Amino acid sequence: MTAVADTWYMTGRAFRAFLRQPMYVAFTLIQPMIWLLLFGQLFKSVTQIPGFGASNYETYLVPSIVVMSGFFGAGWGGMAILDDLTRGVLDRFLVSPVNRSSLILGRLVVQVLSIVIQAIIILLFGAAVGASYHHLVIGVLVLMVATNLLATAIGALSYGLALLVRREESIIAASNFILLPLQFMSTGFMALVLMPHWMQNITKFNPVNWTLVAGRGALSANPGWGPIFENLGYLAVLMVICAWVSTRAFRSYQRSM
Repeated sequence: MTAVADTWYMTGRAFRAFLRQPMYVAFTLIQPMIWLLLFGQLFKSVTQIPGFGASNYETYLVPSIVVMSGFFGAGWGGMAILDDLTRGVLDRFLVSPVNRSSLILGRLVVQVLSIVIQAIIILLFGAAVGASYHHLVIGVLVLMVATNLLATAIGALSYGLALLVRREESIIAASNFILLPLQFMSTGFMALVLMPHWMQNITKFNPVNWTLVAGRGALSANPGWGPIFENLGYLAVLMVICAWVSTRAFRSYQRSM
């Protein structure tokens, strides 16, 4: 009960900090819609390529924008931890009786809420510009679960990295180095059969693509539940591994202090 109470408190603290940045909140909600418009218009003609497998590019793109928004936001999560480090806030929490796991879990809960809100806005906006969804309730649920599994894994790694390197420049460099290649080496913007052969091989091991296979598949007219649950399983294992890595980094920071 103490851990739950502490997590609730830390969630409230992270949520209030989130709301105190109105410009950040506005851009967080508006940017995915800009991506949807830009990428939707830029790649709209690819549906005419034989073998693409989709007749409506907006329908194909919307799950990708949901996933992209979620894991990009999570990838920069370490910056908030770094801010607490530089201001000495985290050290003050560590000498208090607060449950240690709540320091990370509180931020992850706010991250989940942010992703859910973003996803709803993107899905509604996508429908307004021509996207269509099948199996709406279960499809959206699977998409959100898959996106949050990926975002939690990426967020945990970002927090762990911040605790290890403790440098803003290192987090920025690592995020740019990892996030963009993961997005573009997935089926986010292009069908798998139209990608270069070497990229197709990498895509099989790309967690972003696991998320897209699960989320996009659940929203399709004829979902293949076998691959959907298989990829959700991969994401769950990845999340556990990343959480373990983040926990080790947190303990390493505690020992150093």
